[in-house]
Amino acid sequence: MADTTHTQSGNRRLPRIGAWGVTATLLLLIFIFDTPRFAPSLVFLAEALAGTAPFILFAVLAVAYLKATGSETLLAKAFSGHQARMIVMAALLGGLSPFCSCEVIPFIAALLAVGAPLGAVMAFWLASPLMDPAMFAITSGTLGWEFATAKAMSAIGLGMLGGFGTMLFARTPVFTNPLRERPAVGGCCSVKKPFSGTPLWRFWQETDRRETFRHTAQENALFLLKWLTLAYVIEAMMLAYVPAELIAGLLGGTGVWPIVMGALVGAPAYLNGYAAVPLVDALLAQGMAPGAAMSFVIAGGVSCIPAAIAVWALVKPKVFVAYLVYALIGSVIAGLAWQMIA
Repeated sequence: MADTTHTQSGNRRLPRIGAWGVTATLLLLIFIFDTPRFAPSLVFLAEALAGTAPFILFAVLAVAYLKATGSETLLAKAFSGHQARMIVMAALLGGLSPFCSCEVIPFIAALLAVGAPLGAVMAFWLASPLMDPAMFAITSGTLGWEFATAKAMSAIGLGMLGGFGTMLFARTPVFTNPLRERPAVGGCCSVKKPFSGTPLWRFWQETDRRETFRHTAQENALFLLKWLTLAYVIEAMMLAYVPAELIAGLLGGTGVWPIVMGALVGAPAYLNGYAAVPLVDALLAQGMAPGAAMSFVIAGGVSCIPAAIAVWALVKPKVFVAYLVYALIGSVIAGLAWQMIA
């Protein structure tokens, strides 16, 4: 078969520059159009990364250990027994599991295929992209332990909201026959087959597990460094170029409206949970209401591209819409709760 990739210039795809490319482009633009700001931007980036480094290291090692031991096999226990118990356990494990949205696609696909209740699956799906050990470490290091804990509790609460809501309306047209005929289970990251059986906590006794630890640690370290570097550059630009009055006018103040706006803005604008943490920090410094910050990270985390693709790949559009509705309602509730106690 002939190579057709270079036959017509109109068919060529533009190269994907990725997060590193975007970071370099932003720094280049600063250098060209605001040269005096270039050096301070680099200093801000270096100081921010240095301050976050201990949390990055802890997150990388914790996730690598959990993956190498095969502790993901414990997740299966959440999907057995009474459905209400399953929903609670699925929400708890989803909010604490160390797996990205792409990695849970095969796991969820298998559960749906064998008839696991959609309510329990929905609970896990909603909670999973919002919090994991790495996310908790990064969030607590930047926004504080209180915010990170509140987000973790919100993730669990959102999971139970979606799970019990789905169970309650299971017989309605929205949730009957929810699966696509041929679900696509691809992902955006490399997904290895998990270890089966009982977790081996002394993983270094087996070569495959040592390799999994090394690979996972390396992959997550590069992932976090890539996205946090981009986020800190954007944070520096926001602090320098976005008027604080604009943020305060749109997302500041008291009442329900800033929280609703935080959810509506966060849902389409949020691309990566780790990158969002420094951005929220900058928004808070410019007058964003605490409740709006919480609704932003909750709505954005559930509707971010990897998480949304994971759901869209497996279920029909009506269930996907329900997933987004749960995200918006839950994010507003979380924002209101945090606004009262922050």
